[in-house]
Amino acid sequence: MLALLVFGLAVLFFSPAGASGGPDVPGGPMAPSISPAITGTLGANGWYVTNVTVNWIVQPLPLSSTGCDARTFVTDTPSTRLTCSATFPGDVEITTTITIRRDATPPVAAPAPARAPDANGWYNHPLPVAFSGSDATSGIGACSQTTYSGPDSGNASVGGSCSDRAGNQSAASAVFKYDATAPLITMFAIRARKRSAELHWRSSPDTSSVELVRSPGKKGAAQTLVFAGAATSRLDTGLRPGRTYHYQLTGTDEAGNKVTRALDFLARGALLNPGPGERVSRPPLLIWSPVKGASYYNVVLVRVRRVYSAWPVRSRLQLPRAWVYHGRHHRLRPGLYRWFVWPGFGRLSAGRYGRMVGGSTFVVSR
Repeated sequence: MLALLVFGLAVLFFSPAGASGGPDVPGGPMAPSISPAITGTLGANGWYVTNVTVNWIVQPLPLSSTGCDARTFVTDTPSTRLTCSATFPGDVEITTTITIRRDATPPVAAPAPARAPDANGWYNHPLPVAFSGSDATSGIGACSQTTYSGPDSGNASVGGSCSDRAGNQSAASAVFKYDATAPLITMFAIRARKRSAELHWRSSPDTSSVELVRSPGKKGAAQTLVFAGAATSRLDTGLRPGRTYHYQLTGTDEAGNKVTRALDFLARGALLNPGPGERVSRPPLLIWSPVKGASYYNVVLVRVRRVYSAWPVRSRLQLPRAWVYHGRHHRLRPGLYRWFVWPGFGRLSAGRYGRMVGGSTFVVSR
C-alpha cells in the first residue's frame, strides 16, 4: 500500500523483567496518535479558497492503517469527510475524521436597480442600486448597495460587489442613463391681438416638448390644452375682452423632467395697448387693430371731457406728456383716461370716417 504517512520515531524502552509496559513519560513508550496536516489558504467560515492537501501524522508506527493516504483537492466541494484509522500494538485503535470545504470560485454578481427607468429609458431622480449574487458552493455571504444621484450622463454607472461565505468576492456595475436636471424656459411672452393672444417662448435645447394650458378654458371648461408639441409660438383665439386668462407653459425633456412658467393676460378687443384699466406711470403707446383700407385714424382722449385728438396714419400713437388742445395747455396727469379710435378713408380733409374701432381706458398713476 502506497501511503504518505508521517511517522514519529518510536523509541521503545523496556521495563525491568516481568514488566509489560509503562506510562507515556520521558524515556517511556510514545502514546499512539493521529493528526491531520493541512496545507492551503483558509478563507472565511472554515472554507479553503485554494487547492488543499491533507497529510496524516500517525505515530508511532502502526500495525495497520486505513484511509491515511495523502489527498489533494483541486475542485470545489461543499463538504468532504476524510477518515484515518490505525491499529497500534496492544490492540489500540484510533480513528480521526475531518471535513474539508473548498470554494475557490468567486460568486456571480449582478446589479438590481430599485425601479424601472422613469421616462424613455432615463432615470430622473436618485436611483438605489442593490447588488445580488449567486454562488454554487458556499453560498452568498453579502452584497453591497448604493444610491446614484449624479452627475447627469447618458452613460452613468455605479459599481458594487458580492462576496460568498468563503470570502471570495466579485465586482459588478450598472450602466444607465441619468438626468435629474429640468430644462429651462428662457422666455415666455404674450402679445395682445384682437380677441386673441399671441404667445411666444424659448426653451433650452434639451426640451423635447411643451404644453400650453389656458384657464378658464373653452366652452365653460376650467382649463383647455391650447398646444402640445415642439413649436415656439401659438395664437390663442376666441378670448373675451376684459377677461383675465392664466396661461401655464410646461417644458419636458426626454428624461421626463419638467419646468413651468406662467403668465396672466387681460384679453383685449380692437384696442390692444394699454389693456383695459391698465395702470401706467408714463405716457403710453396706444396700439389698436388696423382696419383694412383705412388711410388714417382719429384718436380721441377724454378725461372728464375731450382733452386730446390726433390723426396718425398708422395703427399706433405715442401720447405726449404735454400738449395744446383748442388753445389750452394740457399735461398727462394722474387719473382715469378714456380713449377712442375711428378709421378714416380717403383724404383727411374729406372727413370720411368709418365705424368706431373701439374704446378703452387706462389709469395714470401718481
